[in-house]
Amino acid sequence: MKRIGKKTAMEWFKHNKGFTLIELLIVMSIIAILATIAQPSFRQAVIKAREAVLKEDLFVFRDTIDKYYSDHGKYPATLDDLVQGGYLRTIPKDPFTNSTETWQLIYSEGEGEYCADCTEGDEQGIFDVHSGSDLVALDSTPYNEW
Repeated sequence: MKRIGKKTAMEWFKHNKGFTLIELLIVMSIIAILATIAQPSFRQAVIKAREAVLKEDLFVFRDTIDKYYSDHGKYPATLDDLVQGGYLRTIPKDPFTNSTETWQLIYSEGEGEYCADCTEGDEQGIFDVHSGSDLVALDSTPYNEW
């Protein structure tokens, strides 16, 4: 056994159990500093992940709307038409509003034309979809303009 002064290492540990208050405070301070540094990076990573999900959801929506139009010669009247037609399994949740009911629907005006003041009851179908969130993205563009 290695000797530390006049005592062996085992004897030294038998008499010196635990940490002092100062040692614990120093360790806690270091952990707090590291957590403070890591928190903004974590929050930004969560926002980036939600933005990636939103981009993917919008791409899938637009792709399935185009496929529906290609198959039926008209745009879907509701998002449920995409589910009932087998184009989507379910309507995805908007990652920023956490709801399937907040998607902003853009309706067509006849042959693929945009209609800003059309409503869901009109004969026109859904031409495009945007997020229902009023928040602004990391690139300073509103999510509802994506």
